[in-house]
Amino acid sequence: MRCVLLLVLGLVCQLGQAAGPNLVWIIADDMSPDTGAYGAVGVKTPNLDRLAHEGRRYTRAYASAPVCSSSRSAFILGCYQTTTGLQAHDVENPQPLATPYKPIPTLLREAGWFVTNAVAPGSKKKVPKTHYNFAHDPKVLFDGNDWTQRKPEQPFFAQFQISEPHRPFPIPESYDEEALRKIQLPPNYPDHPLTRRDWYAYQRSVEVVDQRVGAILDQLEKAGELENTIVMFFADHGRPMPWGKQWLSVEGLQVPLLIRGPGLGAGEVEERLVSLIDLAPSMLELAGLPIPEWMQGRPLLKNSFPDRTVIFAARDRCGDAEDRIRAVITPGQLFVKNFHPELPYLNWSGYKEASYPGMPLIRELKKIGALSPMQARYTRERREPLELYDLEADPTGLVNVVKDPQQSQRLAHLQADLDAWVTTSGDRGALPDPPTEPSLEQIKHDKKQDYLRTWAKRGFKDEPSDAQRLTWWLHQYGLPEKEPLN
Repeated sequence: MRCVLLLVLGLVCQLGQAAGPNLVWIIADDMSPDTGAYGAVGVKTPNLDRLAHEGRRYTRAYASAPVCSSSRSAFILGCYQTTTGLQAHDVENPQPLATPYKPIPTLLREAGWFVTNAVAPGSKKKVPKTHYNFAHDPKVLFDGNDWTQRKPEQPFFAQFQISEPHRPFPIPESYDEEALRKIQLPPNYPDHPLTRRDWYAYQRSVEVVDQRVGAILDQLEKAGELENTIVMFFADHGRPMPWGKQWLSVEGLQVPLLIRGPGLGAGEVEERLVSLIDLAPSMLELAGLPIPEWMQGRPLLKNSFPDRTVIFAARDRCGDAEDRIRAVITPGQLFVKNFHPELPYLNWSGYKEASYPGMPLIRELKKIGALSPMQARYTRERREPLELYDLEADPTGLVNVVKDPQQSQRLAHLQADLDAWVTTSGDRGALPDPPTEPSLEQIKHDKKQDYLRTWAKRGFKDEPSDAQRLTWWLHQYGLPEKEPLN
């Protein structure tokens, strides 16, 4: 009898632990806040705008890294990737997580939640993305890919992975000329027909994201679960453009974050700083579970908002592109430290050189002096060691004011903040890659071979020049192969 009583009490405790709203993450791949609710022009996003109108829109949400696997490794743990040693992007031989770290799916699953990871409805992808820099078995990490298979009344944590707007963008069959003219290119990008068509393709890919979100909301609504569910939409980092992805820029780090569900009012706007590492502890707080001491993120939704003065971000090796950059973001400033100022801004990346038409375009425009001073700055052979952007006067962070004498005191404070964070957070970016990884020389060799194979499939027997690659891209986007550069 006593054993039966203990068993019943144990089940009650377990059910008590798994009490709370359902939780849904909808994660886009490589997307800046380019939706109607964020003021984007020329893109139609009714479903994302619905989330903003029925819930809360965060205007100052940032990834902790401007590239997929580093950012995903951070927000799934609620901890900066530089602390856990997961800062290098796309590691070749990921290792198990060190003690005491556990990803949020594991913590919720252990507490009784039904945990899933799925591709978004309508996607051609078959396997949902995780892309963590640690070894994991999806069959152990998740209960499956369909949240409707949970037990009756069991709360669920469902992730939906949207592969758009990651490159390659589908090339449009036709272009709306008026829409092309209305595209608001940032001034650090050359205003060239190829740039505009590439941006147009990106916008159409964002609209696909919106369609996927609509299908997810419909699924939840038809099942009668939408009003009982906290739905979070965000991207893993900023848009895949030459000065976005992989860079500690506003464009590379700032992401959309829209949250709808119980306890949130309609049309709310939150302007305080948020890091994506805040999402995991927010889930635990909503679930009524303790937040581990090692989590560096802070919960956003249930109790007091973490009204911080600074958050941080980092970029390290991205495949074959060796680097180390750190950033401090405040309500009014972006401070960036380049630990390798000897490297060019156009640091070679086989992935970007194969995928971004803007890379050869920028270099070809530079040859003929057709770049503006702001655009030409990004083509220098060396970087400035320090960068400072006044986000109040320059919200997209394009004008470096680090040499302005009036900024000297502010600069000193931000440098001190960064130095303290590097020390107290246990930043492992200065350490060499673990011995389980191939050498950097081997990685560069392998990535270069991947790059050459890509261009071979595109019809090039030998490695193409910038001019040849530009011609190929012009053809892909339906432009004359001798399109004037100036």
